[in-house]
Amino acid sequence: MPSDTGAADRGAPGPAAPDPRAGLGEPAAGRGEPAGRDESVAGLGESVAGRDESVAERADRNLAELLQELRVAGLGVQVLFGFLLSIPFSNRFAALSHAQRQLYVATLMLAALSTALLLGPVAYHRLVFRLHQKERLVRAANVMAICGLAAVGLAISAAVLLVTGFVDRGLPAVIITVCTAGLFGGLWFVLPLAHRRAPDE
Repeated sequence: MPSDTGAADRGAPGPAAPDPRAGLGEPAAGRGEPAGRDESVAGLGESVAGRDESVAERADRNLAELLQELRVAGLGVQVLFGFLLSIPFSNRFAALSHAQRQLYVATLMLAALSTALLLGPVAYHRLVFRLHQKERLVRAANVMAICGLAAVGLAISAAVLLVTGFVDRGLPAVIITVCTAGLFGGLWFVLPLAHRRAPDE
C-alpha cells in the first residue's frame, strides 16, 4: 500500500526562490525598501563637478596660466614696439605729414603702455616673492593683463592706420583701420564676455 507521506511531500510548495534584484540596489517585490545608492558612481560625479584643490593650489594654477598667456601676448608687443622704434631712422620718415607724425607718437606710446602693463605682473611677482600675497597678485595681474590687451589692440589699430594712411590716403585707410579695431574688439572682448555666463556642457 503506497504511503501518504510521499503524496504529501509532492503536493507541498517548495521554498521561495530568492529575488535576483536583491543586492543590486533595487527594492525587492513587496518590501517597500528604497533603492540603494551606487556610491562609486556618485563619487565619480562629484570629483568631475569640481576641482579638488586648496586655495593656495588654485592661486598657483591661476598665476601659472596667466603668466603663460602674458608670455604669448608680450612677444607680439615686442615685435610691434621694435618696428615702431625703427621707423624714425628710415629714409621715408621725413615724408610723413605733421598729422602722421602725431599718429606715430600716439602709436608708440600705446605700444609702450601695453608693454608696461603686460610685463607688470612679472615685476609684481618678483617684488612680493615669498610674502604670501599670491591671491592679491593674481587679482592685480588679471586687471593689468586685460588693460594691456586693450592697449595692444589700440596700438595695432593705430599702426595699421599709420601704414595704410601712408600707402593709400583717404577712405580705404579708415575702413581698414575700423575693421581691424572691430576684429580685435570682437575676438578679444565681445566674444568672451558673451559666453562668460554660459556654463560648459
